[in-house]
Amino acid sequence: MKENLLVIVGPTAVGKTDLSIEIALHFQGEIISGDSMQVYKGMDIGTAKIRVEEMKGIPHYLIDEFNPDYAFSVAEFQEIATARISEINRRNHLPIIVGGTGLYIKSVTHQYQFSKASMNESIRSEWYHYLEIYGKKALHQKLADIDLETAKKLHVNDVKRIIRALEVYYQTGKTMSQLLKEQQLKIPYHLLMIGLTMDREKLYDRINRRVDLMLEQGLVEEVEKLLELGYDERYTSMQGIGYKEIISYLKGDLSLEEAVNQIKQGTRRFAKRQLSWFRQMPEINWFDMTERKEQVQKEIMEKISHHFAGKLIYLKNN
Repeated sequence: MKENLLVIVGPTAVGKTDLSIEIALHFQGEIISGDSMQVYKGMDIGTAKIRVEEMKGIPHYLIDEFNPDYAFSVAEFQEIATARISEINRRNHLPIIVGGTGLYIKSVTHQYQFSKASMNESIRSEWYHYLEIYGKKALHQKLADIDLETAKKLHVNDVKRIIRALEVYYQTGKTMSQLLKEQQLKIPYHLLMIGLTMDREKLYDRINRRVDLMLEQGLVEEVEKLLELGYDERYTSMQGIGYKEIISYLKGDLSLEEAVNQIKQGTRRFAKRQLSWFRQMPEINWFDMTERKEQVQKEIMEKISHHFAGKLIYLKNN
């Protein structure tokens, strides 16, 4: 029998978190964060991380798991999330993945098979030597020359993953993106995917207001504290939207107004990319949250009840 899995996706600021709590309360769910940034401790305001009091007693996983200097990978996300899904199902509860990191979520729903190419110290040493001589940008360009698709997904500072991608290519003769495309992906779960969307202008307004709120809540102070702890732009986590711009402000490279405007613009572009990714997944059932929020939420609840009818031991009547 396939395990149950509910997934809620959509662009940033569309309302996934609030909806997920209501669903979890109604269907005795437990929530797994599908956000690549919320795994990091101390990065709360800039990632719009849910606060403990907002969780309303619902168990949450893959939040505050690692320090910001840890290079968390999609393969690790898949391993941890898959194990949590099984644990939650064994408790006869409903596992709910909530987030906007498309690659991470699809790696679980479609169970990507990541490259099993073993570590090759000789190849890795060569590329680390290349890095020492020519620098990060040149290393990133080397990957772009052979696998532009993967290179676009990796920041220039993400040296560990860049070298791993080069290592896989020179061991197997195939790029990471090619290996991914060759997989025969199958969904191993009794899966329901809910996608939230919204009128673009309204979504962009929500994004702008969210960024303003982050500043009011102390985003600058949060970044200052992280820098004091030694977590700077060397780390992939600190290249996230909201963090790299505030670092530039604190260094004097940007005014605060310029930094805030760049955060807003970067977040709007990110939301557009999120929608583009998820639109390619035919499994998603889309719901427009622009108007009639309560009615739409009721329709989503009905969709979940119908999909998991007879599959859930416990349905909370409230």
